[in-house]
Amino acid sequence: MSSSSSLTVTSNKLLTNESATNLADDSLPLFDHQSFLAAVSESAGVYRMYNNEQVIIYVGKAKNLKKRLASYFRKDVGSIKTKALVKQITAIEVTVTHTEAEALILENNYIKKYQPKYNILLRDDKSYPYLLITDHKHPKLGLHRGGKRIKGDYFGPYPSVGAVWESLRLMQKIFPLRQCEDSYYRARSRPCLQYQLGRCSAPCVDKISQEDYQQQVKLAKLFLKGKSSQVIEQLVGKMEQASQTLNFEQAAKYRDQITTLRKVQQQQHVSGLASELDVVGLYRMKSQVAVCLLFIRDHKILGSKNYFPAVPVESSDSEVIGAFITQHYLGDSIHQSNTPKEIVVSHTIALQADIESLLTKQAGFEVKISRKVKTERSKYLQLAQTNAQSALVSRNSHKESMLARFTALNELFELTNGIHRIECFDISHTMGQQTVASNVVFNQEGPLKTDYRRYNVYGITPGDDYAAMDFALNKRYGKITADAVMPDIVFIDGGKGQLGRAEAFFAQLEQEKQNIKVPLLIGVAKGEGRKAGLETLIVAGSHQLINLPNSSPALHLVQHIRDESHRFAITGHRAKRQKHSKKSTLEDIPGIGAKKRQALLKFLGGLQEVKQADIASLAQVPGISHGLAKIIYEALHDK
Repeated sequence: MSSSSSLTVTSNKLLTNESATNLADDSLPLFDHQSFLAAVSESAGVYRMYNNEQVIIYVGKAKNLKKRLASYFRKDVGSIKTKALVKQITAIEVTVTHTEAEALILENNYIKKYQPKYNILLRDDKSYPYLLITDHKHPKLGLHRGGKRIKGDYFGPYPSVGAVWESLRLMQKIFPLRQCEDSYYRARSRPCLQYQLGRCSAPCVDKISQEDYQQQVKLAKLFLKGKSSQVIEQLVGKMEQASQTLNFEQAAKYRDQITTLRKVQQQQHVSGLASELDVVGLYRMKSQVAVCLLFIRDHKILGSKNYFPAVPVESSDSEVIGAFITQHYLGDSIHQSNTPKEIVVSHTIALQADIESLLTKQAGFEVKISRKVKTERSKYLQLAQTNAQSALVSRNSHKESMLARFTALNELFELTNGIHRIECFDISHTMGQQTVASNVVFNQEGPLKTDYRRYNVYGITPGDDYAAMDFALNKRYGKITADAVMPDIVFIDGGKGQLGRAEAFFAQLEQEKQNIKVPLLIGVAKGEGRKAGLETLIVAGSHQLINLPNSSPALHLVQHIRDESHRFAITGHRAKRQKHSKKSTLEDIPGIGAKKRQALLKFLGGLQEVKQADIASLAQVPGISHGLAKIIYEALHDK
């Protein structure tokens, strides 16, 4: 974009007396938005929002800046994210552009530069590795990362350096090309160990003719382009030619190459039509998102790479995919040279036509973004989404990740001896019936399922969650001894009411058993609209409210243990409810055992007939007295 294509307009107006006096009201913005909107342009452009520390907290684009910015200051803004954003605005800068496409590029550059808090951020700045065959008398085959400044043929990109090394080891077995540095190559006076192992043809000391070496280079390039069948055909011809000239040693080498190539072809070749595309899969777990980028080149799956972008609350999957595409491929990204001819995505993205046009212009060939895909591409998309899910689950359960979350949680609460064990309680029931309480346990390695406990709650008023929490806590800690293992933190899934009952229970427990270590009690209250990432932590005693950013590892740990507690409780509740639904109503009548139930059902012909029978009919059943018949009748007809 040329420097003449944009114009910057800044609003840093001082607060009026009226607005300054209203700062205590959280619903009011922190600057005079009415005066600002009266002067802002209606052109396309990009806007940057600042907080009171003059830090950019959000960057956005608009086809009409006035309309878009005015939407932030309406009274009926429904988005929680927008409300939180507007409360922090003290200034807005606007850059006017000629077109919306220019605004898209500029927005993308600003997001990468400033990493605003309320934007979706793709935090990855590593370039992809390539295989490189240099332009040299005796070309070298090796790994390359960074700008393509060295003359030669580049193959890739590969998702990781490990994938490149694996390919290099494979290439050494098939094509004995040198992989050493030029300085090492020039200094050789005799073959190195690679030649002795059969992994290099030693062109440095003329153990192979220039013609034969170049032939191997040509075959290696064909193989890396996915034309392994063509390579095999040429090797078969050379093997036959060598055999006819009685050069059996050379024919045997060609035979070994063909055998290895056929094995590789069976393992790696993908029979399909897709020759060059990237597939973007997404998986969301509460406030966390994983994006998997699957690479298809020359009919082969080269591998995949996983990203874990920072995503603001209420950002849709479409917004995440759109932000990923623009930040990964557009502008000054180091990945832009890897743009494929087709990108497959799972959701419709905004400004798709404009993004396709920009990618086409940048790449120098037509780039297509596909969403509704079938057959082969659909399988690739499903594979990418499965990989994204697996990556996020693995990341959450990884021992190092779990330890980092425990560390972050301890930095928040500053416990002297650290945090080694966490327990969480939850209650599950349906309209007060079949109430079940769960107690789950985490240590620094993750869920400690051997210590999980589930309690069937009884003897309370149906629907009384406070009494159910007392019941669960008493079951878990009521008979605790001094040498028993106690948690460092106990999370209570609920607000101040449930936390208050837990505080009262532990206060009484401390009086009764003075040598018992009382854990730190934390309530976990659900946020507005029960949205993940908006949870409020309530600290026992002070009842201090803590709202962690949705990218916080400490919050992710709290969400993980709270969700696990909820899952464990509801699983038990559903099992109990299902068992109850299969239970006969006769089982709840005192004095009616298994034999008498069987007699009633057999004599009268079924449960419905038992329910319809009068006292006299019930008394005719063998083993049922007139008094017991009256009890049965009253139990079945109790209103």
